[in-house]
This record gives sequence, C-alpha cells and structure tokens, in this order.
Amino acid sequence: MSAGRAGSGVRRVMVVYGTRPEAIKVAPLVVGLAEAALFEPVVVVTGQHRELLDQVHETFGIEPDADLGIMRQGQTLAELTSRAVSGLDGLVAACRPDAVVVQGDTTTTLAGALAAFYHQVPVVHLEAGLRSGDLFSPFPEEANRCLTSRIATLHLAPTSDSAGNLLREGVPAESVVVTGNTVVDALLKSTSMVHGYREPRLAGLDDDGRRVIVVTAHRRESWGHRMEGIARALSRLAAAGRRDVRLVFPMHPNPELRRTLLPRLGRHPNITLTEPLHYGDFARLLRRSYLVLTDSGGIQEEAPSLDKPVLVMRDTTERPEAIRTGAARLVGTEEDGIVAGVSGLLHSPEEYRRMARARNPYGDGRATERVLAALAHLFGLGPRPVPFGVLPEQHDRTETAAARSASRVVAR
Repeated sequence: MSAGRAGSGVRRVMVVYGTRPEAIKVAPLVVGLAEAALFEPVVVVTGQHRELLDQVHETFGIEPDADLGIMRQGQTLAELTSRAVSGLDGLVAACRPDAVVVQGDTTTTLAGALAAFYHQVPVVHLEAGLRSGDLFSPFPEEANRCLTSRIATLHLAPTSDSAGNLLREGVPAESVVVTGNTVVDALLKSTSMVHGYREPRLAGLDDDGRRVIVVTAHRRESWGHRMEGIARALSRLAAAGRRDVRLVFPMHPNPELRRTLLPRLGRHPNITLTEPLHYGDFARLLRRSYLVLTDSGGIQEEAPSLDKPVLVMRDTTERPEAIRTGAARLVGTEEDGIVAGVSGLLHSPEEYRRMARARNPYGDGRATERVLAALAHLFGLGPRPVPFGVLPEQHDRTETAAARSASRVVAR
C-alpha cells in the first residue's frame, strides 16, 4: 500500500470493514472498483470477525491490503473502538485516499468514519439511513449509524425509506443517492456459483424431504432471558415438527450465546447446529430453505431476494420495507410469539404464499453499478446515477425540474 494520491486522474478509494456482514455487502463494490478504470481500491479489514472474513474473501477473490487484527479476548466496546480508530488513523495518514467507504453500522463503521474525518477525507457511507428509532435497539448499531451519518459526505441509501430518514434529519438531498442494497448483488452472484456444501453436517440436505427452517440469532440486546426465550421456542418447534421439519442453525461464535443455546437445542435430532457457514454454503442454504427465522439485518434483505418468508425475532427493525410489502414479519423474542409465527406459516399454505410472493424492496442486482456511478459523480467524473426504484425517464424529468428551480433561485 503506497503513500500519496493515485495518479492520472484515478481516485484512490479506501474500503474499510471488519465483520462478515460488512464483507458480504462491500465485496461486489471491491470487485467493481478493481475492474473500473476510474478507481484504485485499497482494502482494509479490522478483523472484527477474523475467522469469518476469509470465507467471504475466498468466495469473491479479494485480498485485503491491510489487516489490523483488532480483536482481543474479553475487550469492551470502548477498547474495540479505540483500537480500531488508532489503527485506521495510521493507515489513512499513510495511504492518503481520496475517499473512505464504510458500510452499515458496526464498530468498524464508526471507527472508519472517524479516522477519515480526522484527516478531512470524505466519508462515503454505504447502506446509509437505516433507523429503528430506538438508540438502544439494536445496540450499539443504531448509535453507530446515526453518528456516521453526521460526518459522511456521500450517503448511499439502499431504499427510498432510508433516504427519507436522512432528509428528515437535515442531510442535503444532493448528498443522498438511493442505490438498492449490494447484498442482493452478492447473493445473486453467490447462488449462481455451482458448489456443494462444505459443512459436513449439511451433507444430504438437498435430498432431505423435510421443510427446512433456517435460524440465526446473535443480537447483543437479546443476550440473557430473551435468548433463553428464543431457545425454548426453537425447542418447542423441533418437538412439534420432528417428522416433517428440520431446523438448521449456524451459530455465532460468541461463547455466551452458546452457553445459552447449546444445552436447550443440542438434544433435538431435527435441529442441526453448525459453526458459522462459508458464505457460499449459507447462500445455498437460504435457497434451499422453506422459511427464515432471524434477528439479522442482512438476512432480512437476502431472503426476500430468494422468495423466502422472513420472521424477525426483534421488537423493532430498521428495515420496515419488507414488513410493509409483507415479505417479513416481526415476531419478537417471546417464546409464544415465535412459535405462533412459525406455526402459522407451516400450517397455512395461503399465508405462506402471500409472504413468499411479496415484492422484494431491497434491490435488483445492480446496486454496485449505482454506487460506482455515485462515486464518479462525487469526484466530478460522471453524471448522478438514476436512483433505484426510479425509471430513467422519471429521473430525467426530476433532474430537469430541479435544474429549472435552481436557475430561478439564482436569477432572483
């Protein structure tokens, strides 16, 4: 990684991420930056999910330029944040990028934005504008994304809802671009690849006649009694559907979560507990699933792309679009609510079809194109892209009207 600005009009773009969900969502962008003549990507990982990042890198053929390796056993959020900011500060100073891209709402996101801001480098926020309205749910992600919005130069909102959140907070409209979500690009690319499951415990899954429920749960605000309620609900569902339902649960590596979940779930023969899956395996598993039960934000976007109903084990969500279209539903973390939600989809074909056929509001597989165009526009190297969800002719009329309005203001 060399110091100094990229030459010949090429713009150096540093992409910073640390967790697997971030890696999945920035992977199409990293590949796109490398293929575009206008940009020189510099890929920096903090290693917040060290053992999970390599799987995504392998899938998309990415080699990071720098790895901070910031994780330490038992460290606090404050220690994690300070270590990330300190490490990224030195890299931004040495690389001198033209822009720094951060994604989403993790500790790495906030640290990357702060490091860039301290060097007065423009911050580009991918997946900007998501809001739950509760600063402590999800924790600390809601605060991370709100703070990042305050210092970002370019806000790449995945949907018009997210863009509306930013505009209501006073973010200038000209700095907001609706792109769709790059997670759809990543998922469609991965599911197009032909490969079997690497995880031995999933061998024969595609030939298993049972309906597969994919489960993920990891939210920090659900640790403790809420996670115990989730475990009891899964245990009841497994017992009730032991002949025709199979639950597959790739488990987060956090030891506290495992201490809560393993004793309650390990005894059921139709619950398959695995280590975190390779991204290719997980994409294949989603495609194979009947429905998805999750507290993950990214999976709320991925599953509708494959026409899979999503039941969200949270009380709030910063992704209301799928709730509104009917592709997803909030069921909370209480045992009875989870059981009722899953049982309804298992026993009502009409209810299932209604959710499975709902419109996917998160993307069309072309978000990366719009992000690259928005970056080019930021540097004065191309036109502003047509937003996701807007027809080109509608965009042209809007742009023309805006230009006329601006000229009238100048004339006054």
